[in-house]
Amino acid sequence: MAEGRIRIEPRVLKGFRDYLPPAMLVREQIMETARRVYRSYGFSPIDTPALEYLEILAGKGGDETDRQLYKFQDHGGRWVALRFDLTVPFARFAAEHIAQLGTPLKRYQIGTVWRGENPQRGRYREFVQCDFDTIGTRFLAADIETALVIHDLVDAIGLQEFTIRINSRRVLTGLVEVLGLEEKAVPVLRALDKLGKVGPLQVLEEMQKAGISHSMAEKFLSLVISAAEKRSNAEILQALDQAVAGNSVGQQGVNELSELIAALEAAELSPQRVRLDPTIARGLDYYTGTVYETFLWQAPEIGSICSGGRYDNLAALYTDRELPGVGASLGLDRLLAAMEKLGLVPAKTTPASVFVAYFDPVHYHDYMRMARKLRQLGFDVELYPEPKKIGQQLKYADRRGFRVAIIVGSNEFAAGVAKVKDLTRGVEQEVLLDPECRQLALIISQIVAGQTNRQSLETLQS
Repeated sequence: MAEGRIRIEPRVLKGFRDYLPPAMLVREQIMETARRVYRSYGFSPIDTPALEYLEILAGKGGDETDRQLYKFQDHGGRWVALRFDLTVPFARFAAEHIAQLGTPLKRYQIGTVWRGENPQRGRYREFVQCDFDTIGTRFLAADIETALVIHDLVDAIGLQEFTIRINSRRVLTGLVEVLGLEEKAVPVLRALDKLGKVGPLQVLEEMQKAGISHSMAEKFLSLVISAAEKRSNAEILQALDQAVAGNSVGQQGVNELSELIAALEAAELSPQRVRLDPTIARGLDYYTGTVYETFLWQAPEIGSICSGGRYDNLAALYTDRELPGVGASLGLDRLLAAMEKLGLVPAKTTPASVFVAYFDPVHYHDYMRMARKLRQLGFDVELYPEPKKIGQQLKYADRRGFRVAIIVGSNEFAAGVAKVKDLTRGVEQEVLLDPECRQLALIISQIVAGQTNRQSLETLQS
């Protein structure tokens, strides 16, 4: 180090994190899966700025969200803030562009958001959300489709043991009104949203701090929890129907939940994966109808990995046009934390499956052509950059998670053959090295199933 120069400690801010290749490879794979699933339902991609005018974001998610905003004055003296989710910017986007795009507008967006909350496992101050929304319709078909997309997305990621917990803000609003607590609806629902994290005693305390009597808070919580503890969705609906009897808003919510569950049963979703849960409230103030939270059976303490709901009035803040919406968001970094906990993130640090060893400088151009031909046939291939001993190179390949190693030395080039080593099984075989590398590709494809990009074995053999 130069004399007098101060060394800076390499570190990241609290609540932020670096992503090493194993985690980053899984993140990118999940994002690719999300795009594929969203597109399969007809959702189109958009993007919005990371920075918005403060007035666009402030007051949309509640007091707690406002406190978590990263806000500052820019060089022009304007108050701006980093987006805390992708839904509020989408509402602004829809109000600005809906005349051009028309309704219903189905969009997906994958982007980074920021919240200055207390970091913990699965919760960071900078994280990626994978959103999808339908805006411009109040019909329940959009709510039903939202549940189907959540299900298909989590299933496509490869997670089998999960439950989508569904409730309705209309039911909760109706219950609040039946108990005469409508003036305290916001603090009641904010407190209920914390039930799974802090337990019923702290929820009761928070309600009492908001000016709700202990008896009324206890009655509300008892009704919600007792309904949630019923054995089946049908029994939960019956309990909710009785609880909101005579209240039109609550009854509408119960009817919508009944229709939604019937549709998901018709779609043959497993009952273990879909559960009504009257304790689900969602903490953001803009929700008005159906709400969703998705939990992994083996990591419930991580919290919901895919959440959302219906927001019928959010866009009204930016336009006179009625633009009701519904959607959900996959919390990528929370999901990754759960997968790390469950040992579902492999140690693989390379996206490539094929490793080409390089240990004869005379044949560098041959190695380069071989790697290029294999890439043209659809394989991800890395050519080692230095002519080191083969043992060192194979150790490198094994440590980084390559599936196949191609070994061709002077003797092999002279004989017109290549050695193909399955690094997982430790099995090695010899194959003819033709100019187009098709025989080589055929053997690799048999080892690395599905890695040939649109190349069938029949094509390779022809």
